[in-house]
Amino acid sequence: MSTPYPFTALVGQDDLRLALLLNAVSPAVGGVLVRGEKGTAKSTAVRALSALVPEVEVVAGCRFSCAPGAPDPACPDGPHETGPGTSRSARMVELPVGASEDRLVGALDIERALAEGVKAFEPGLLADAHRGILYVDEVNLLHDHLVDLLLDAAAMGASYVEREGVSVRHAARFLLVGTMNPEEGELRPQLLDRFGLTVEVAASREPDQRVEVVKRRLAYDDDPEGFAGKWEQEESAVRARIVAARDLLPSVRLGDAALRQIAATCAAFEVDGMRADIVMARTATALAAWAGRTDVLAEDVRQAALLALPHRRRRNPFDAPGLDEDKLDDTLEEFGGQDDEPDPDGDGDGGGDGPGGGGGQPPQDAPEGDGPDAGGDQAADIPAQGEPSDSGEQKAPAGGGEQAAARASEPFRTKMLSVPGLGEGAAGRRSRARTEHGRTTGARRPRGALTKLHLAATVQAAAPHQRARGRSGPGLVVRRDDLRQATREGREGNLVLFVVDASGSMAARQRMSAVKGAVLSLLLDAYQRRDKVGLVTFRGSSADVALPPTSSVDAAAVRLESLPTGGRTPLSAGLLKAHDVLRVERLRDPARRPLVVVVTDGRATGGPEPVALAGRAARLLAAEGTASVVVDCESGPVRLGLAGQLAGELGGTAVTLDELRADSIAGLVKEVRQTQGMQSNSRRVA
Repeated sequence: MSTPYPFTALVGQDDLRLALLLNAVSPAVGGVLVRGEKGTAKSTAVRALSALVPEVEVVAGCRFSCAPGAPDPACPDGPHETGPGTSRSARMVELPVGASEDRLVGALDIERALAEGVKAFEPGLLADAHRGILYVDEVNLLHDHLVDLLLDAAAMGASYVEREGVSVRHAARFLLVGTMNPEEGELRPQLLDRFGLTVEVAASREPDQRVEVVKRRLAYDDDPEGFAGKWEQEESAVRARIVAARDLLPSVRLGDAALRQIAATCAAFEVDGMRADIVMARTATALAAWAGRTDVLAEDVRQAALLALPHRRRRNPFDAPGLDEDKLDDTLEEFGGQDDEPDPDGDGDGGGDGPGGGGGQPPQDAPEGDGPDAGGDQAADIPAQGEPSDSGEQKAPAGGGEQAAARASEPFRTKMLSVPGLGEGAAGRRSRARTEHGRTTGARRPRGALTKLHLAATVQAAAPHQRARGRSGPGLVVRRDDLRQATREGREGNLVLFVVDASGSMAARQRMSAVKGAVLSLLLDAYQRRDKVGLVTFRGSSADVALPPTSSVDAAAVRLESLPTGGRTPLSAGLLKAHDVLRVERLRDPARRPLVVVVTDGRATGGPEPVALAGRAARLLAAEGTASVVVDCESGPVRLGLAGQLAGELGGTAVTLDELRADSIAGLVKEVRQTQGMQSNSRRVA
């Protein structure tokens, strides 16, 4: 086993170290989500923590890590008699992003269960992680069905494995730690809320600190054991401090004044539910114990808010996590109480030492204004130049020059767009597909291990052979050849490639604002349906890939917001660029089917025969069977219907901006039903 990098040798990253240590002191805090760019020691810090977590007492020979003093009565390896156990290090179990369901929850041998009536169960990663750490690197890329299983286990503290009426249950309480790079996509809100704390990490911009990071890493790579030995004294000190804080934790008093501050803070930041209040209370208590105190102070509540609330105050997927610290300080001051002692020097460190200080404080090396929202979108507030036309729209300036980016209008719930046919891509919520989860549609012989038994088909296959197999009792004699795998149909995620017209004909400020609002709405829909997204824009004389296909819908929203307009309309260039993007992506991920969404008024200008070239490019996409939708942005009293013609060339459908709204479809259905009801009443009266 390789020597892990010492936890105390990490440079900077105060919030990250503090959050991990608080969970080591009090696992009830609920785990840590570490967000940050690549190369910021996220995984290194998590793996280093495992060496500091105190050892656990387990029942000898139990595969499910039962505690000797209170063994799980439903343990599959039980029943266990109470008595002395054995000590071992707390495990850190890593969940690979591509793990199967059986690898996570365990495998049940259906063949033996049916033929012999024996519950032959092979524990999974949840059993290994019980009373330890479950670490998920790139947790935002985890498949939905694994996320659902994690949510169930985290909520109930147990894992259930059920296969056709045969079930196994075992305890599964673990410290959940996840790391993610936001550029690769966001996390589902349900799982996001399950993490007690979250921290944002970034590489330091201080040259001296960066030099120290490189020196230590090179020294570790040259001699891991020797480097770890130099830090053993510091490691032992932190390990002892964790044990002392755990012992002190039951004695820490959470006063009414601190509770009022916690409740007022959660209410002020409008977080959903009550989990935030509970997590803040547990975190503040752990902070006090870490500082060696028995009373929770105001700085503990403040630090708890900075760690527990940023990821819970997001109102939609495109909001960056964060907390207004001025508002936080005002709330804490307004609801401060008499039983909290003031911070003597006002620095919020609680008087402690070691990693994170007494109450901890945000890292000081992170640069300000370096996030995705830094600087705001000041250009979006500059009015577009040009004179209003007869239709009330703004005309592009003479010469087709570039205009400032317009802000997107308010997003709305969109009509369901899907790829026709039956796919086999990654699990999602958009188009029909053959999946491991969903409604049962048939049966087949298993290829490899049996995972989903089709009971009726299995019985039907075994029934004709019962006499030849010498069946004498009530049971059914089942052989492996009789087993049938259930085939299921669910939903898949697609690659939604947006091809957006940013030319002068779209440059009217009101129209572009509506167009951006529509695309933003479709991006929100893509986030909810677990799609990959890409963005191609065309204007002037060429088309550009504004965003290569990615799972980060947030990144697409940022690029869309800053999209300028102006110039001619090279429609053919946009369609050909989309064709190139799909060709490359098909090689990378052949199972994921694409859906091209062209957002345009259908005009094509610039170059020789622009309309004919656009038609040929559209037919090229259609010939490859690419599903497409044209969002018709044409407005005004006179409409040319060019977007509808483009949809015909693509072999797809055209919808207007109004028709894209889900409520307009619902209203249409309601109107039809009311009309049918009136006609039915008229016939009855007649």
